[in-house]
Amino acid sequence: MSGVDDGERRWVDSMPDAYERGLVPAVFTPYAREICRRAAAKRPQRVLELAAGTGALTRELVPMVASAAITATDLSADMVELGRANAPGATWRPADAMDLPFEDGAFDLVTCAFGIMFVPDKRTCFAEVRRVLDEPGTFLFALWGRLQDHGFQNCVVEAVHALFPDDPPTFLEAVPHGYHDPDVIGADLDAAGLDCVDIGTVTLPSVAESARDIAVGYCQGTPLRAQIEARGSLHDTTNAVAAELAKRFGNHPIRGSMAAVLVEATPRR
Repeated sequence: MSGVDDGERRWVDSMPDAYERGLVPAVFTPYAREICRRAAAKRPQRVLELAAGTGALTRELVPMVASAAITATDLSADMVELGRANAPGATWRPADAMDLPFEDGAFDLVTCAFGIMFVPDKRTCFAEVRRVLDEPGTFLFALWGRLQDHGFQNCVVEAVHALFPDDPPTFLEAVPHGYHDPDVIGADLDAAGLDCVDIGTVTLPSVAESARDIAVGYCQGTPLRAQIEARGSLHDTTNAVAAELAKRFGNHPIRGSMAAVLVEATPRR
């Protein structure tokens, strides 16, 4: 998928903190642990993480691949600052996934948890991954699957559409859930010189402390925030979304399920 604008890639103000508190434990940590399990089986020594955010995957990688040197990157300096505090066992630096500041063959494992969807040019990103991967090397990454297979996110989308029916925010369906077709992913990897060796949907449970945590995470901790603020009150919208989540899932705690596409690719020789 192309067409992701710069505003949808950058995270500003208090967004990283809301994202970390509201979404990481319930939504991102379960898949971080699954990626780490797969990464550890590769016994990597030089790991690069793309779009590391606040360190949800990084903090799991550090103990799981303890012998490896881990470099964590993100486009957002705010995310890098928070990530460095959350996962000090890695080397953190800002970097654009479409223009990586590393030498050819510098890593034997590249990982990314739910960041590829934000990259405007997937093939350029994948070509950069191919360039910095040594042979043999592995690219492990996760993407959100269909929106209807993610209980919490689907509820948030339906709630904000009901609040703004004449001009609904479309961030969640267009970006996080906009790139999951295996044929498209495989073609993009192939064009970049990477062979897709495994791709499949993994469904996991999601448990959050409260409906409000999830509402704050999505409404105030993702680029959905700007779309809400352009249409109405962020505070009122967050409250309304929290109420809808509580109605559907309960409140303390709330439980749902979510599906992601996990991909493994290797450099073509």
